[in-house]
Amino acid sequence: MSQETIFTKIINREIPADIIYEDELTLAFKDINPQAPLHCLIIPKQPIATINDITEDKRELVGHLYVVAAKIAKQQGVADDGYRVVMNCNEHGGQSVYHIHLHMLAGKPLGWPPYTDKAKV
Repeated sequence: MSQETIFTKIINREIPADIIYEDELTLAFKDINPQAPLHCLIIPKQPIATINDITEDKRELVGHLYVVAAKIAKQQGVADDGYRVVMNCNEHGGQSVYHIHLHMLAGKPLGWPPYTDKAKV
């Protein structure tokens, strides 16, 4: 059983967000602390806390998030240049809101690995 998160409040329009895409299954909105010229979050309307909580019956929903990412990339004009899509899992993976979401970053060259300043090997 998942707790209500800030994303639930955005889905329910209890708090504002700069929504750039919506369909019956998903919502996408601009990140309030962007790390690239285009940084949006793509979330399922159905709450799933972490990647670890994705079950077989949710595979189509999770796949749909990536279909939406490709649509947004085309709509925002970044599909040809390229973009990054990532989903974090739990605290050490960088997850801060426990409702799965894709981060889509684009609009500038993105290096790899993205975490070299924090890496302690």
